[in-house]
Amino acid sequence: MNLNKAFVLGNVTRDPEVRALPSGSQVTSFGIATNRYYTDSAGQKKEEAEFHNIVCFGKLADISSRYLNKGSMVLIEGRIKTRNWVNTAGVKQYRTEIIAESLQLGPKNSGGAGAGGSGYKSSNYGKPLSNPAENANPQAGGKEDIPIIEENYTPPPSAEEPKRNIDSFIENWSLKIEN
Repeated sequence: MNLNKAFVLGNVTRDPEVRALPSGSQVTSFGIATNRYYTDSAGQKKEEAEFHNIVCFGKLADISSRYLNKGSMVLIEGRIKTRNWVNTAGVKQYRTEIIAESLQLGPKNSGGAGAGGSGYKSSNYGKPLSNPAENANPQAGGKEDIPIIEENYTPPPSAEEPKRNIDSFIENWSLKIEN
C-alpha cells in the first residue's frame, strides 16, 4: 500500500496566479512558506524557511483566487507531484508541487493587507448580506456569486452579552473547503 499525502500550514508568498485549462476549467498556482524552529548543537535557536509550490483546480482554484493573497495564512491538504519539461535551451527542468485536494483559510487578520488588515481580498468575508436577494443575482449588483459558508460560525457578541474567550474564537476561525 502507498500513500502520497501532504499537509502544509503557512503563509502565501505570492498572490495566486489564475489560468484556464483548454477545457475551460480554472487553475491557480501560488507559493506557501513554512517555518521550522530548532536549537542547533551549539545551543543556538535557529529558524529555517521552506517554500512550497501549490496548484489548485476547479472550485479550489476559484476560492483561492478570491480569498488568498500574499501574507494570508492557509492550510493545504493535497498530494505531491513532480513535473518535468525541457526548456528552450534544451535543459530538462523539474518542479515539485502540492496538488491541493482541500484548503482551509486561516484567520482574516493573518496578514496580507498591512498591519491589522484583512488577510482576504473580500472585506465582506464572514459578514451576512444586508439583503439576501443581493446574492441571488450577481449581475444585478450582488457582491458574491457563491455563498460563503463558515463551519461553526459564531456571530459576534452583542453589547449585552459578555465577550467570548479566545479559545472559542480560535475553534471557529476557519473555513474548510474540499474539492
